[in-house]
Amino acid sequence: MAACVLTRCLLTASLAGSLLLAGCDRQSGGITRVAAIGPTPRLVETVEAPLSPGDALVRANMAQGLVRFDERGQVVPGLAERWNVSDDGLSYIFRLQTGQWPDGRKISADEVARILRRQLRPASSNPLKDTLGAVSEIVPMTERVIEIRLSSPRPNLLQLLAQPEFGLVRASVGTGPFLPPTDDERATIPPAETKPGELLVTHRIHIPDAEDPVEKVRISGGNAKALVAAFADGDLDLVLGGTVADLPHAFREKMPRGALRFDPVAGLFGLAPTKRNDVIQDVEVRHLLSRAIDRPALVAGLRVGGLVPRATLLQAGLEGIGPPQQPDWVNQPVEDRRASLLAEANRLFRNGARPTFRIAVPDGPGGDYLLARLRYDWGPLGIKLDRAPSAASADLVWIDEVAPSSSPAWFLRRFRCEIATICVEEAEPLLADARTTLDSRQRASLFLEAARLMDDRQVFIPIAAPIRWSLVSGRVPGFAENPFARHTLVGLTDSSFGGGSR
Repeated sequence: MAACVLTRCLLTASLAGSLLLAGCDRQSGGITRVAAIGPTPRLVETVEAPLSPGDALVRANMAQGLVRFDERGQVVPGLAERWNVSDDGLSYIFRLQTGQWPDGRKISADEVARILRRQLRPASSNPLKDTLGAVSEIVPMTERVIEIRLSSPRPNLLQLLAQPEFGLVRASVGTGPFLPPTDDERATIPPAETKPGELLVTHRIHIPDAEDPVEKVRISGGNAKALVAAFADGDLDLVLGGTVADLPHAFREKMPRGALRFDPVAGLFGLAPTKRNDVIQDVEVRHLLSRAIDRPALVAGLRVGGLVPRATLLQAGLEGIGPPQQPDWVNQPVEDRRASLLAEANRLFRNGARPTFRIAVPDGPGGDYLLARLRYDWGPLGIKLDRAPSAASADLVWIDEVAPSSSPAWFLRRFRCEIATICVEEAEPLLADARTTLDSRQRASLFLEAARLMDDRQVFIPIAAPIRWSLVSGRVPGFAENPFARHTLVGLTDSSFGGGSR
């Protein structure tokens, strides 16, 4: 990897000014215009909370980890040019590419090991730290070789290391693949293409006879409504970071055919009960709430092709387990079970009084839809819903999180007693044993038993998989949907990327 010098980018201006100028001809300087829904993107050095879509995009593309994701969500070399896994799955050895940090210091295995260990130390607030709980040691073996030793096998380790939360940042800069433009590269960019409040990054490609050996991308942030409108007007090439909260905006604008894309992600999308309301502490009440939701109707109203209703914590396609068996009532017309639901409500609320629950749903029109749908389903039982101003004041909190790997562990450990307000103590030793066992079949069996206990106690009311959407113009044929909703900027304008294998 060629040595390079990075500069810290200061991003302070608002999106409004950038959108006014965004209508310039895209071919000026050959710059691809990308926006992520949310605050102005920046390169976060220390990850202490879930990353915004823009921050995740910048960190993934400017501060690669040992490995990174390609456009289809496959793991490819990052700072490590290659790696080997031991036969027992307990040792991953990575050979680093050659390169330098901005101050000219050579990138070394010793320094990379220190950065990774810092992300996993007890004091770290990295939201994905727990997913690497099987890491026992990170050891520099030579100047360019680093070993990660595990206490038990983790087939999904590379998927986790490719997440932007484990990108390698030192002194507020990373090693690419995208970097701030060099002076020579900046000289080729028309002044009108330098927008306030946007981050301009470049990536030198190695394609023989390429017309332009440098990929140039402008990254901005903003609210969904404004970005959707800008895309519809042709002022943006790619919009990323869409969720259920802002999905209705994408349907309200007239878009080119095929512009709206959905990532086939796994994860949690549903309601987590809290301990604020005594009524909801009753597991039978939680089961009643779950059975009363017309999942097929709710999912149909979201208009996302391929989205499947579910009533189990785990979902199909996870590593080491088969498709979870859904209860028979999930696809039964809600009218056919309403009489039994009403009888159950009368039994549970014997004094005739019906509860009012405060629910925290996402801000935006998508959250409005979810709240209206739940009111429609629970209203016939006499249950009322108020919108909570925050998760801290809610009886039920909408969870919308994408799984960082294909392991069932993430789903289950999300509701362990250390962090969940309602949990199953009997599942704790199962999760602990699953973390240490060397037998993959035993690990899967422990997960399935923990999932059964959690579903029986209804610690979570699942609806479906999360929704992650993008708006994609024909000017970025290298874009592809992927199961982690992490999108590389490499090769966006190359049809041989997203359209096929590299």
